[in-house]
Amino acid sequence: MSLAIFLSQVVPVRQKLYRFAYRLLENEEDAMDVTQDTLMKVWQQQERMSDLQNMEAWCMRIVRNLALDKLKARKCRRSEDLDTASELPAIHQENPHIVAEKQDVMKRVHGIIAGLPEKYRTIIQLRDIDGYSYQEIADILVIDLSEVKTNLHRARKAVREQLQKLQVYGV
Repeated sequence: MSLAIFLSQVVPVRQKLYRFAYRLLENEEDAMDVTQDTLMKVWQQQERMSDLQNMEAWCMRIVRNLALDKLKARKCRRSEDLDTASELPAIHQENPHIVAEKQDVMKRVHGIIAGLPEKYRTIIQLRDIDGYSYQEIADILVIDLSEVKTNLHRARKAVREQLQKLQVYGV
C-alpha cells in the first residue's frame, strides 16, 4: 500500500475510529491513544490491505480489539454517564425546562445503555450512533449477520423496557 492509498482510505475514517474508541473507553486520552495505535498497526500491516474487502470494518475491528485490551489492562468498566452527546448548541435557545428534561432523558438512556452487556452496548453504538449497516457490524465484530440483528433487537428491547419502568415508577 502506498502513502496515497493510506491517506485516501484510512485517514478519512480516523474520526469514526476515535468516536468508537471513545465510546468503548469513555476516556479522551485513551481513545486518542487507541486511534493512534490503530493507524500505526494498519500502516505496519499494509501488505494485508490488498486482500481486504472493507477497509473501514477492518480498522474498526482493530480499534475494538485494542480498546478491549486497554479495558482489560486497567480492569475498569464503563462507569460514567455519556452526557456530552445530549448537549445542545448555545445558538439554539430553547425553553430551559424542556432542555433540562431532554438532558435528563438522555442521561437515563446513556445510563441504561452503559449498564447493558458489552456485546449489546457495542452493537447499539455501531448501529444507532455511528450508523453502520448490519453487514458492516458483522464484519467489525466478526459475527454472523443474524447474530447482529438478534443482539440489536435484544439490546433495544432491554433499553425500551428499562425506560418504561422509569416512566411507570417515576424513578
